[in-house]
Amino acid sequence: MARLLAIFALAISLTASVACSANTEKGGHGAGESPWPKATHREATDAADRATTGKGETATPDATATWDYVALGDSLAAGVGARQGYVDRYAENLRADVGARVRVTNLGVSGQTSAQLLPVLRDDASARRAIGKAEVITFNIGINDLGRARGEYEAETCGGARNQRCLRAAVKTLEGNWNTITGEILELRPTDEAIIRTAGLGYTPRADGVLGRYLHEANRNIAASAAESDIPYAEVRLGAEGLGPDGLHPDGSGYDEIAEDLRRLGYEPLGPR
Repeated sequence: MARLLAIFALAISLTASVACSANTEKGGHGAGESPWPKATHREATDAADRATTGKGETATPDATATWDYVALGDSLAAGVGARQGYVDRYAENLRADVGARVRVTNLGVSGQTSAQLLPVLRDDASARRAIGKAEVITFNIGINDLGRARGEYEAETCGGARNQRCLRAAVKTLEGNWNTITGEILELRPTDEAIIRTAGLGYTPRADGVLGRYLHEANRNIAASAAESDIPYAEVRLGAEGLGPDGLHPDGSGYDEIAEDLRRLGYEPLGPR
């Protein structure tokens, strides 16, 4: 249980971890800094060629096509813990499988919660413009939401008759934020115009007992929301061999597994299944 609780400490231990840039080189974020990605982390997002010929139609990209790929999420999207995170690895899969050039804009921010991602989608003009022009969008969020509640649960300050009030609140808040996040993304870029995929929390830690029950509920809510929104969802489970020395972030093999799980979802509507 101690190791499982440690996994849920992501929000507490990583708030000052390194965030990403558009080319996945990492830069620091202090605990007091804004969780929003800085403008310098983004690349231009005007695609040279579109891979779709019209609404609902699919075209095969040629060697000159360029796809813009926008990634959203926390430290797992940023790729903390390895030379390349799952975003860059998934981009390599796209290049190999589809044949298009892929330009990555990684807006992942270490320590980000679902409540912190929402203002980016609503108010950050640069992020909204990038998403609105992207051929590929991936997102993961939520493990930090649960991590904060885990800290209170461990300190026995969670509240309620069984010290679980904060866990219930975290799952409920994440569910509402997740649905709103999905809606904001789809308002900017519908699923028939782009490859939109989610890894949910990023990966699902192994957990039993009380924490496992709330983790399962969070994943169930994410799966239902993704299905309703017609967004393919990969619930990734990593063993100890897929985690780095901190026991929290994936190592290279773990990020490979996340990218491969996303790859198996196919590339509709713009590429082959």
